[in-house]
Amino acid sequence: MNTLGLEKANIHRVKQGMMLVSFPCLTCIITPFGAQTETSSVRSTILWQTQTHSINMTSPIIFYDLPSTLTVNAWSPNTWKTRYALNIKGVAYKTEWVEYPDIEALAKKIGAPPTGAKADGSPSYTLPIINDPNTGKVVSDSFLIAEYLDATYPSGTTLFPPGTKPLMAALEAGVIGGIGSIFPHQLAISCYILNPSSEKYFRATREATYGKKIEEFSPAGAQRDADWAKAKEGLAAVDGWLSKNGGGKFVMGNTVSYADGILGAWLTWIKIANGESSAAWKDFASWHGGRWGTYITNLQPFATVL
Repeated sequence: MNTLGLEKANIHRVKQGMMLVSFPCLTCIITPFGAQTETSSVRSTILWQTQTHSINMTSPIIFYDLPSTLTVNAWSPNTWKTRYALNIKGVAYKTEWVEYPDIEALAKKIGAPPTGAKADGSPSYTLPIINDPNTGKVVSDSFLIAEYLDATYPSGTTLFPPGTKPLMAALEAGVIGGIGSIFPHQLAISCYILNPSSEKYFRATREATYGKKIEEFSPAGAQRDADWAKAKEGLAAVDGWLSKNGGGKFVMGNTVSYADGILGAWLTWIKIANGESSAAWKDFASWHGGRWGTYITNLQPFATVL
């Protein structure tokens, strides 16, 4: 797995969601957030669990995210997971924007752990990354970042209520499996909103992987329409799960958690990349009785881009 990959932690969670034949392992190349090794994940989890007291925050956490040409700037689903986590936790942070070609140099400079390996076996470095000047810790991988925030700043909103981590992993598998059919379209339109250096990188790496131009990933017509219809059908299961939360605004009823960071991030990617006023987003938001549009509206207090 190279820098085109999702975090391996996510790959383990979404095996049942990899259903695309014409785009093999498509879920593995949505973003630059590379594979997190299992050993690193376990080691990091143990590290966070040894921290049993709250840190006195005197400086904001530095959050590294991918920019775009859009006014909101933030667009990427995996970095949106971390942005939601930071906002839900309620800790002070600031964003530093990093273009695709600059991620590896930044990670090495600040001592960010690699999140996987390239085809040649060398380390790959991906976003999201946080750098916490209050503890000196630099953390990669969205799930590990959320774990770190809970362990280090327990006085804020709890991201993982006791016993919920496996359920949140399963939720992400269900969401990615549900919307996987529209990933070709999402990849293509994501390319179009990037700044020049990132657009060049994104286009070259994705086109090399699939052997076709970005413009050929999801051309308008019957196939794209079928892909969106399949996503609507795929999300029906997630809609059913949320219908059991007692009518609350969030995944866990009226308790906001990292589950909302996960679901919110994938839906926010669709909303932002297509455009809030686009026919595609308006249609998506109306599915399942308007579930997804209402959900994203409810999550707006935690969608601040600092």
